[in-house]
Amino acid sequence: MPGSVGKSIHWGVVCITGNYRENNEDNYLTDPDGHYFLVADGMGGAAAGEIASEMAVQLVSQKLNELIDFNSSPAEQVTAAIDEAVHHANAEIMMAGQSNPDSYKMGTTIALVVVVGHTAYIAGVGDSRVYVMHGSTFEQLTKDHSISQALLESGTISREEVATHRYRNILYRYLGTEEGGTKMVAQKRPLDPGDRLILCSDGVTGGLDDDTLATLLRKNDDPQQTAEDIVHAAQAGGSKDNITSIVLHVI
Repeated sequence: MPGSVGKSIHWGVVCITGNYRENNEDNYLTDPDGHYFLVADGMGGAAAGEIASEMAVQLVSQKLNELIDFNSSPAEQVTAAIDEAVHHANAEIMMAGQSNPDSYKMGTTIALVVVVGHTAYIAGVGDSRVYVMHGSTFEQLTKDHSISQALLESGTISREEVATHRYRNILYRYLGTEEGGTKMVAQKRPLDPGDRLILCSDGVTGGLDDDTLATLLRKNDDPQQTAEDIVHAAQAGGSKDNITSIVLHVI
């Protein structure tokens, strides 16, 4: 659903099941006042992935609302609140997974952008991502917690091998595990007019390379149309997962 806050941030959202899945384990949440944006990609048997991703966006957003004054909270308070929100959601998802056999070992990724004043705080667990376009620069702001990324960082495989590596979709950290609740350090970044950001599940990056994603993000001044273009291009590009895209334009 498209939205805007005054003349500062406009956004658009698309979330689809895609061509290869019977159910949609992605969830997202956009704050009506533009204070935060969340994407979660669940995993687990039966409907467990859907439950985990919905819990993540609901629990994290509740904690953010409790702990942050979006007009005046200092940076230290915002980063601590994000860490607490993610830690809380992780603990609740773990508990739910352990108490219900149908949800055993369920989990979810999460990517988030929190906006306080003219500053964005970006964080993620798993392989859902946040990118920013600032002028001619297009940059991934979150880190994938995947086995292939760890192998790249250790020098075991090359960057070219990451996209097709057999462990590219295997995560070593996500919500619903002990590792998912470890310290979350949000990246702080000023927002300038003309900046464009995208939050997405790996259904987007599984069908598009970064160059194509950057081209699509730059192409259109309507964030809703951009979100639709990105999702449709990922689907046409062979994405085999649910596909979610939130596009933010800083005005």
